[in-house]
Amino acid sequence: MKRLLYILTICCLLACSEQPENVTASAELPPMYPDYTDVTIPKNIAPLNFLLRGDYERIQVRAVCGDDSIEVNERGHRVCFDLDDWKDLLEAAAGKTIDVTVTAKTGGKWYAYKSFTWQVTQETIDPYLTYRLIEPDYEVWHNLTLCERCVETFDERVISDYNLVENRCMNCHVYGNQDPNLSMMYVRGEGGGALLNRDGKLSKLNIKTADMVSGSVYYGFSPDGRYITFSTNIIIPGFHSLSKKRLEVFDTKSDVYVADLQTDKIIGSSLLSDSTVLETFPTFSPDGRYIYYCAADAAPLVHNDIKNLRYALVRIPFDPATGTLGEKTDTIFPKNAQQAQLNNQQSTLNAQRSVCHPRISPDGRYLLYTVADYGTFPIWHPETDLQLMDLKSGAIDTLSVVNSRQSDTYHSWSSDSRWFVFASKRDDGLYGKPYFCYIDSEGRAHKPFVLPQEHPDFYDNCLKSFNAPELGRGALPFDAMDVSRAMKQDAVNFSRQ
Repeated sequence: MKRLLYILTICCLLACSEQPENVTASAELPPMYPDYTDVTIPKNIAPLNFLLRGDYERIQVRAVCGDDSIEVNERGHRVCFDLDDWKDLLEAAAGKTIDVTVTAKTGGKWYAYKSFTWQVTQETIDPYLTYRLIEPDYEVWHNLTLCERCVETFDERVISDYNLVENRCMNCHVYGNQDPNLSMMYVRGEGGGALLNRDGKLSKLNIKTADMVSGSVYYGFSPDGRYITFSTNIIIPGFHSLSKKRLEVFDTKSDVYVADLQTDKIIGSSLLSDSTVLETFPTFSPDGRYIYYCAADAAPLVHNDIKNLRYALVRIPFDPATGTLGEKTDTIFPKNAQQAQLNNQQSTLNAQRSVCHPRISPDGRYLLYTVADYGTFPIWHPETDLQLMDLKSGAIDTLSVVNSRQSDTYHSWSSDSRWFVFASKRDDGLYGKPYFCYIDSEGRAHKPFVLPQEHPDFYDNCLKSFNAPELGRGALPFDAMDVSRAMKQDAVNFSRQ
């Protein structure tokens, strides 16, 4: 009886899975969304579920690597892979290539599209990703959440919720060395503060003194986690009269400092708090010996000439043993920026493009940063691109295989320096989505791919922008309720060293 039921089940499945016949070959790639054609992927990524744009009655997909393969035959225009089958195929294909063919039925006829490949790397990507989900408009931040997603599966959870922090706006969440047991986020507004996570214990910090222009805004950890470098910024929005430009956001004042999380002291320098210079986006080098940041001459703001507000990439030495800043700065990019040392004040005039968001790969080899025509808020600039500097040779890769015609910006590295994630608005110029890019051993960037979703039409229906994606090596040891409770704590106050 069992054998008969088994045979009947197999026959039923075969009957339901219509097979291609009288197939017409097409020289075109399938109209796939998201575009997962000829991409390089890590062996631990979740299934690349996709759909075909158009009116399709059935799709058959075959993914083959040597003797290993998976096949999907589904009604409609969506393709979803079984998670276990997918993991087995990627494990077998690590370091190899998967050949993918898509055959689809539309208008009663079958078409075989041009095949493509998935190059699977031996290197895994850090398995967790945090990001801020926010409406992509200037006047709305309600319903804002910070989320954590496992990129190996489709599991997502909220780590901080707007409604649980008394309707306050929340800044991005940043790891120390991609370590889930060391991270920080900032909750804005009265009663807010920086929330430090050390091994799951959350502490609210007031990293501000009376002479600062604001509380901490952008920050980065030192390698040992003792220090953070941070900026204080007065940020205002502006509006364009041209329809092609929606919004401009810029700093009217900004400075950079270092906070010692062991002594609750703030370390400053006149080189980093010059009233004629705007300093922002600080980050430590992987060895902790330098702080890289962006700096611009504030003069264009005086003349209401924001299109000439251009930031250069600068660094200053830091001694982690003594907690002291250096007495000289160096301009790293652009190389032709004119820098003069006048009374220990720096000038960054004549920069050709504006630099933001410097991040150095954990192995210290590459510097990834954003360039735009001007300003310090490139998320609204469609001309914004990523660039990669080789810190050994000084060579700059403009990453033509990575960048799009829309904003490609905020980024973070995976702990092995082989992957980075960035936010891109390439689909429609409005909604940002997290894309992953592989950097091989020769320093070559590969075609990026968007974060896979369980439902192939997820991005078509999602009305939130993914902002400030950060990769982490493990799951965070706290949740949104822990953040809510921590915000009710008395803040630890910092003072000047």
